Amino acid sequence: MAFLKVRKAVIPAAGMGTRFLPATKATPKEMLPLVDKPLIQYAVEEAVAAGCTEIIIVTGRNKATMEDHFDKSPELEASLIARNRPALLEIAQSVTRLARIVYTRQAEPLGLGHAVLQAKDLIGDEPFAVILPDDVVDCTVPCMKQMVEAFDRTQSSILASEVVEREAISHYGCLDCTPDPEDKRLLDVRDMVEKPKPEEAPSLNAIIGRYILTPRIFEMIENIKPGAGGELQLTDAIKALLQYEKVYGFCYTGKRHDAGDKFGFLKATVDFALKHNELGPKFREWLKSQQF
Repeated sequence: MAFLKVRKAVIPAAGMGTRFLPATKATPKEMLPLVDKPLIQYAVEEAVAAGCTEIIIVTGRNKATMEDHFDKSPELEASLIARNRPALLEIAQSVTRLARIVYTRQAEPLGLGHAVLQAKDLIGDEPFAVILPDDVVDCTVPCMKQMVEAFDRTQSSILASEVVEREAISHYGCLDCTPDPEDKRLLDVRDMVEKPKPEEAPSLNAIIGRYILTPRIFEMIENIKPGAGGELQLTDAIKALLQYEKVYGFCYTGKRHDAGDKFGFLKATVDFALKHNELGPKFREWLKSQQF
């Protein structure tokens, strides 16, 4: 069998961002800045660091600012040149050079599985990464790069996983799994349960917003029935995939922030601000000086 490489990444970004209203009434949630970069850029940079050369962003209505962000801005660049601001010019131009980015639209919000399905024709017959920009993972080695290295060994679909508190497992897809005997970071997946009751969860291994999937997943999505709210759930499609192919969970090394939640976004902002080369020392001193 030919050795398969992960060259493409899908970033679903068509959600309405209702948890951040009113901020997201006219601004895509994915464009909210985590210190000085929008969430969507963190996702693109992670895909590029993992070796992906083509990024497919699944958008919806009122998402044009995301496309503008990764496009050239002649007016801005001309202004920075005229003002002799080479450092800022490099920052602006570097965003445009990140990767080849293409866009496809999800006409209706019909679930994560449906969003991924919109990329079918652009993916073709090859494995691909899926990165949810709500989950920002702070790692020394980017999370998706860790997963691609695991995919290179297994040539199988891989789901990023972390152990969560028992009372929290009801908010996640949950893996019914056992550790792989040859690699403890890999989990042999037998089944998956979507948002189980804590007392009924088969494990505390939650699925987070990073996936590497084989192209057969599209067939599975097209054949599953809509779940709650009439949505096509990616978890249901992966469960169907288990009938045909091996699927692994992957225990990545890093710290995940749920930036799709207001409280999680605030915590991520503090963590990333403290690590920022320019702002970190000043921000740390300011925090120490405050009487909370």
